[in-house]
Amino acid sequence: MEKTLYQIFKTFFKVGTLLLGGGYVILPLLQSELVEKKNWIDDDELCEYYALGQSVPGIIAANTAIFVGYKLKKTAGALAATIGITLPAFISIIIIAKLIEEIIRLKFIQSIFWGVGIGVVLLVFLAIKEMWKKSVVDKFTCWIFFLIFILSACFKAPPAALIILSIFIGIWIEYQKKIEHGESQK
Repeated sequence: MEKTLYQIFKTFFKVGTLLLGGGYVILPLLQSELVEKKNWIDDDELCEYYALGQSVPGIIAANTAIFVGYKLKKTAGALAATIGITLPAFISIIIIAKLIEEIIRLKFIQSIFWGVGIGVVLLVFLAIKEMWKKSVVDKFTCWIFFLIFILSACFKAPPAALIILSIFIGIWIEYQKKIEHGESQK
């Protein structure tokens, strides 16, 4: 079968359209299209490309498409295959985003989100309550909590810096306890 850039794009676009469920679903689809129908590559090559696609960072389907496309038509083939396999997902995301944009304007949906927001606030409160029992256990940890709270609420200190500060304070407290415990044993 002819291996034009258009044919490569079209084949991978078809696979990308049928690709639901992630990279593991792609192998039988590619095997059907590339090995059985078009005879562009054989089973061994497909397995090698698939294994390589899994071993490099990124999306397995796109990585595999790059390797197959490159084998068929070098860089242009890799580009055609990659665009073909990723374009259906891109189009789907745009369509779904537009639908969600329209759906979210409905009063009924806004009411659902309001209710979900209240539920999330409740879940956060319950999580804080549980963490409070395990974290704020004495006067000193209560003072540390209020110090971090004031730094956050009043001075708008970055949360990451506050977490790091809390970690160092926790390490310092444990170090002090070990020193005191070590001295009391002597």
